[in-house]
Amino acid sequence: MSAATARGGGVPGPGPAPGPGMPDDRTVVRTLVSLKIRLLRNGLRRSRGRAALYVLGAVVGVLFAAGIALAMALLEHAVDTGSAADAGVVLTGALTLGWAAIPLFLFSSDESADPTRLTMLPLRPAPLLRGSVLAALIGPGPLISLVLFTGAALSGALGGASAAAGVVGVPLAVLTVVVLSRAVAAGNARLLSSRRGKDFAIFGGLLFALLVQIANVGSQSVFGKPGTDGLDLEPLAPIASVLRWVPPVSAVDAVRTAGEGQYPLALLQLAATGALLVLLLRWWRASLQQLMVTADASTVEVVRGVQESGRGWRFLPDGRVGAVMQRHLRYAWREPRAKAAVFTSIGMTLVVCVLSIVQGWSTVYLVAMTGMFLGLQMLNLFGMDGSAFWMVAATLLTPADARDELRGRAFAVLSYAVPVTLVLAVVLAAATGEWSGLPSAVGVAFALLGSGIAIGAVLSVLAPYTMPADNNPMRNAAPGQGGLVMLNSFGSMFGSVVVASPAIAYLAWALATDSPTWPLLLAGPLYGTLIATLGLRLAAGRLLERLPEILTKAVER
Repeated sequence: MSAATARGGGVPGPGPAPGPGMPDDRTVVRTLVSLKIRLLRNGLRRSRGRAALYVLGAVVGVLFAAGIALAMALLEHAVDTGSAADAGVVLTGALTLGWAAIPLFLFSSDESADPTRLTMLPLRPAPLLRGSVLAALIGPGPLISLVLFTGAALSGALGGASAAAGVVGVPLAVLTVVVLSRAVAAGNARLLSSRRGKDFAIFGGLLFALLVQIANVGSQSVFGKPGTDGLDLEPLAPIASVLRWVPPVSAVDAVRTAGEGQYPLALLQLAATGALLVLLLRWWRASLQQLMVTADASTVEVVRGVQESGRGWRFLPDGRVGAVMQRHLRYAWREPRAKAAVFTSIGMTLVVCVLSIVQGWSTVYLVAMTGMFLGLQMLNLFGMDGSAFWMVAATLLTPADARDELRGRAFAVLSYAVPVTLVLAVVLAAATGEWSGLPSAVGVAFALLGSGIAIGAVLSVLAPYTMPADNNPMRNAAPGQGGLVMLNSFGSMFGSVVVASPAIAYLAWALATDSPTWPLLLAGPLYGTLIATLGLRLAAGRLLERLPEILTKAVER
């Protein structure tokens, strides 16, 4: 409960004047700005590698944005001025959409965007809003947007009137998109900081990646194909004719409108963006005030009986194997990082398959990627448990316990990997018409899946790594563990291909000599089962020996 509620103010209002124990408005603003700077600085101090990557990423981002801006400024020399301005409008609209979507996907990775962290402080909405606006303008994101908006404005600039409109419109557009992003984050803070919000970020991120690839395919028709003359920007005209009236895109397009001498229309476009900025600020302030005085309903715990919590799991085997399967499947559904790993593996396969179908080079044998990618779910099995792994480790007393522990986790992965592989194989066969290749494709996929499970189990024992303490689905390893993550990921993918090479080699030989490929439908799953069983036995034999090191990696944060 905030200080406003403690004083009895249940109804949101403008807030009282600062009391003896409350900081004045200027102090609050300065503190919030300095807090953002300290967060950036302290984040870079955690490791030299992180600092180098951050600086390199920021420099590359600014240079890339500068290159795009320069290309937009020179675009009018390659095409007519109207088409160049249309390209600038579309670029501005895409950037605005990106700013609106950022908090939905990356909210949990930006601590400065979460206003719920300040609910216990005696802060009034007005100074909190001003300080948050200034803090949000600090960082490479607003700078890159400023460069891109400048390039978009230059694509339609004509004379001194355009320059005057650009001086007002470009900074106004940058401020609006930044406020839009923070207003969306504040308005959905409770949802985005919950488990369901993180689940939404996972699904939204996969959808966003798919849309980007589809847009990439669509852009080929806009910018022409190799061998064509010039650029064809005509398809952008109908899109730009709508976007140029939508703020804050209208503020950037006001540069073109002013250059054409339509001064009242340019002022109207700037005024529309200004009105949107005012509305966003009011929404942001209302969201902050509500967060300060309203209790979070998600803190209410629902207690369930043991009998009810186990309902729905009766299909699992008895004993330790069934208990381990249930625990692992619950992690895969409830733990954000585990869920992100599962759906990212499925999503990568779906993106490649969809693009292959759209571009006309698809084949049913692409389903083999499912076995390879879903085999990655066996990596770092014990690191995902975190500090709770010591309870599991205390029950690993005999080699049989170790084998059952690994078998339960492997069966949990197979419980969703096998259905996904079969469904995707049928979909690819229907989309490509290669029904004759369906049996061999499924066989090779299962051979790769079994190989991935075997290698993942061995690497989980021999090369474990530490997971971060938070549940951020965007972070899958603690600082300093990058080498082990690369070893696990690439070792599993390339290792599964090498181990499953007999099945792959037979398929290549059969296709080259027109020999029957259907035997792989039986040989592939049998080979995968044999390799997975061997890998699990090898990993179980070393698990008890390396248990102290694995426990240290899992527990430390």
